[in-house]
Amino acid sequence: MRSLTILAVLLAAAPALTACGGTADNAAPTKTVTVAPPSATAPASSPTAAPSSAQASPAKKIRVPNVVGKNHQAAQDNMQAAGLWMLQEEDATGQGRMLILDRNWQVVRQKPKAGTSVTPEATITLYSKKIGE
Repeated sequence: MRSLTILAVLLAAAPALTACGGTADNAAPTKTVTVAPPSATAPASSPTAAPSSAQASPAKKIRVPNVVGKNHQAAQDNMQAAGLWMLQEEDATGQGRMLILDRNWQVVRQKPKAGTSVTPEATITLYSKKIGE
C-alpha cells in the first residue's frame, strides 16, 4: 500500500517537472570540445631547457647493513628497513634449495658487502644455509 502511495506521488509530480523544462526538447544544446593531447600540440623542448630536479640531483645512496650471521627473515627485514627492497636469496651450500621458511636459514654472505653505498634500486643477494649446517 505504501509503495503505491509513493508511486502515485511520483506520477503526479512528473507533469510539473516537464513543465519546468525537464524534457530533452527544452534543454539547451550542449557544446562538444575536442582537445588534442599535449604531446601533439606542444612544441619540442629546446636543448637549452633547464633539467628537472629529478635529473639534476644524483640518486640517493643507502649504506648496505651488515646482516651476516642473522637469520634470513631478520636479514630481509633489516634490508627493507634500510630502504633496500630488491632482494635475492641463494642457497650458500650450492645445492640450489629454495629458502621456504626464512627463519630456518642463516645468512653467511651478502653481496654487495656491508657498508657499501648503493642506490635504492640495487639488487642485494643474501647467501644463506640452513641453521645447524
